[in-house]
Amino acid sequence: MRMKRHWTKLAIVVACLAAIVAGAVTGPVLAGPPQPARGKGEKCVAPTDWMRRYHMQALKHQRDETVHEGIRTPRFSLKHCFECHQVAGADGRPVSVADPKHFCRTCHDYAAVRVDCFECHASRPGEEPIRTGSTTDNPPAAAASGDVAALNRYLGDAKR
Repeated sequence: MRMKRHWTKLAIVVACLAAIVAGAVTGPVLAGPPQPARGKGEKCVAPTDWMRRYHMQALKHQRDETVHEGIRTPRFSLKHCFECHQVAGADGRPVSVADPKHFCRTCHDYAAVRVDCFECHASRPGEEPIRTGSTTDNPPAAAASGDVAALNRYLGDAKR
């Protein structure tokens, strides 16, 4: 009786190991890191490895110079990035950030990072940014009107 239990346990362990090995052999192959579309220019404003790691700091620096100091340069501007890195859809027009092929989404989806730039900025060349005028959806308008509750709602949503 005792020997029968051992054989049963052994059979269960062997079956589990076989399932694990079979799943590892026939399971899905990982696609690897994302492959965003190449830029249209001869070279990027910075080396590719640097841009992958530090693009957000460059964009924040550009934002601060533009918004706070009034200095507008194309080096790290979103508009300049889109002129070079736009991805065309089936209709030949640049895709918006709603499309998974959008240049920014290629890596951001892979890294599970929320892209919130387009709450204020256009996500493709020649498109106007979305401006609702509502303090609930527009943090700068909320700040200007002193609507603290709207700012808190926005910051709460941004944490998602």
